[in-house]
Amino acid sequence: MPDEKYTSCPTCATVFRVTPAQLAVRAGQVRCGQCKTVFDGVAQEVSLSSPDRLGAVAPDGAVGPPTLSVSEGPTPDPVPGASGEIALSAPASSGIELAAAPPTDRFAPPSTTSRRARIAFYVAAIVTLLVLVAAQATYHFRDSIVTFWPGTRPAFERFCESAGCAIRPLRDAAMSHLSIEASDLQADPAHRGLLILTATLRNRATWSLAYPHLELTLTDAQDRVVVRRALAPADYAGGSADLQKGIAPNAEVAVKIFIDASATTQAGYRLYMFYP
Repeated sequence: MPDEKYTSCPTCATVFRVTPAQLAVRAGQVRCGQCKTVFDGVAQEVSLSSPDRLGAVAPDGAVGPPTLSVSEGPTPDPVPGASGEIALSAPASSGIELAAAPPTDRFAPPSTTSRRARIAFYVAAIVTLLVLVAAQATYHFRDSIVTFWPGTRPAFERFCESAGCAIRPLRDAAMSHLSIEASDLQADPAHRGLLILTATLRNRATWSLAYPHLELTLTDAQDRVVVRRALAPADYAGGSADLQKGIAPNAEVAVKIFIDASATTQAGYRLYMFYP
């Protein structure tokens, strides 16, 4: 065709067939379909009769692809791109074609499907993390949950059977609901050197509390420590007490234990509660 021209990519030396109308669409700016280089198609116009131009060497030192046939098949009209250049592509066996160029930054915009997939992934990840945090908190505060919502106890008991955990009564670390109402230490008149400790523990809370440890300290006449002993719940609560359920709400526990003090001489005592 008389108005056909030829332009050569300055990077890979590929020759493309163009027309003035095609170059006029974007002020001569085109993009190579081989190496994607954007160049001025007008400034790079060549003549097929110029052997030196067709044998040009690419900037990287490699000879560009051989000139493609321009006599076979029609050349389609250019489709204007959104970025200001026309894309040139060279099919393997037909004439050189023009296609619409991508956006200016040369990156195709993400598809709607890809965005939705990413959003779905983030939502799933967030939901999974929230579930894990909730599960961890539920496990950590299982004693409180069972105490204040007794209906959940069967489910937690089944879970702990398989997980190897236990459901324990709450502790009153501040001793704000648990107190020693009365205590007394007397010598056993029937057995020399044997002391009898009696006390009453009271739970004033409306929920069960764990049995505390007791600390008994024997002192001399100057209130100096003679001997100190810690008593676990199993040492003073008696065989009938259910240590796993704790001290019932608004309930009292009577304490009575025998202490061998034959090797010591004491004039007084102190009794405290604590949780180890």
